[in-house]
Amino acid sequence: MTKKLHPQTLAIRGGKEETQYREHNQALFMTSSFMWESAAHAADLFSKKVKGFTYTRTANPTTAAFEKRLAQLEGAERAVATSSGMSAIQAAFFTFLQAGDHVVSGRGLFGTTAGFIDTVVRKFGIEVSYVSTTDIGEWQAAIRPNTKLFFLETPSNPLGEVADLRALADLAHRHGALLAVDNSLMSPYGQRPLEQGADISVQSATKALDGHGRVAGGVLAGSEALMAQVAVYCNSCGLAISPFNSWELLSGIETLSLRMEKQFAQALAVAQWLQTQPQVKAVYYSGLPEHPQRELVERQQNGGGIVIGFELEDQAAAWKVIDRVEVFSRTANLGDVRSTITHPWTTTHARMSPEDKLAAGITQGLVRLSVGLEAVEDLIDDLKQALA
Repeated sequence: MTKKLHPQTLAIRGGKEETQYREHNQALFMTSSFMWESAAHAADLFSKKVKGFTYTRTANPTTAAFEKRLAQLEGAERAVATSSGMSAIQAAFFTFLQAGDHVVSGRGLFGTTAGFIDTVVRKFGIEVSYVSTTDIGEWQAAIRPNTKLFFLETPSNPLGEVADLRALADLAHRHGALLAVDNSLMSPYGQRPLEQGADISVQSATKALDGHGRVAGGVLAGSEALMAQVAVYCNSCGLAISPFNSWELLSGIETLSLRMEKQFAQALAVAQWLQTQPQVKAVYYSGLPEHPQRELVERQQNGGGIVIGFELEDQAAAWKVIDRVEVFSRTANLGDVRSTITHPWTTTHARMSPEDKLAAGITQGLVRLSVGLEAVEDLIDDLKQALA
């Protein structure tokens, strides 16, 4: 078929690895290794003269289907799957960086990502400068002769700060650096960073791609040239995703567009209701009409996402709300069909110093929601009684 297929069709039909049995659903290949016809065939497989599979740490048909489908959804030449979102971020850094290199990173990061950069990346002699996610002038000023990578989340977790990806891509490329974007909060349904000039789109597949809180996974997408290097790194370091998790994620992707459309709409309704509550000092959600980067959101995002941050008076007030909810799940995962609630200061961003948390806009009164697929009136009623 010569027609370019819609992403919703690709989410269901894209990237299938089919056997001679012509199974309708993607087959699950639970095997650690694959056999070859002869010694010569083995030599051809390992030298890449012929395509095929040798060992699941290197490649597996179920995982290959997941990777192909994600590449199609991201508009990428290739994708590489990993065991988790953090292993995908690790690959984005260590595939392309070495001691003496410099990274410019947005300050608005998931706490574990910031912890990884500060305690692991720096340990290997890689320099890092943190800047405002939204201020292009700070990115420009932070560039050094040894800058090799720009890295950020947009929208940021959980404050919904939105960066101008096209401007950052142009700036990075003028200085010989790559732009890597964590797309976990939006998924390919909500945002395609590569279309905005990014070199690498990285995300935790554990989040919206799965959508049901079942399995962990990560994925990077980009050009064949870049992803070939990522694949070598992941193979050498043993970052492979399990075939079972790839199989589960393929199932999740099939309903991605339907889930995200509904969850984005429900998140907007919850965010707008929170704005009317006297106990709430501020609401952070990139889908709000009042968002300071509204024009940018409309240009590069398909909606506001599923994560909301809202500010209460202090930690005691935040904990009371979290302890009183009856529908929301008290857990740190996001992107689930089940709505979740957490206190970033003491959970997702706990590894950061108090000073770094405040610099990133994470306060003790901040509460983070991930809005799922329950009836939105039940979610609002739950928050209403918790806030009372």
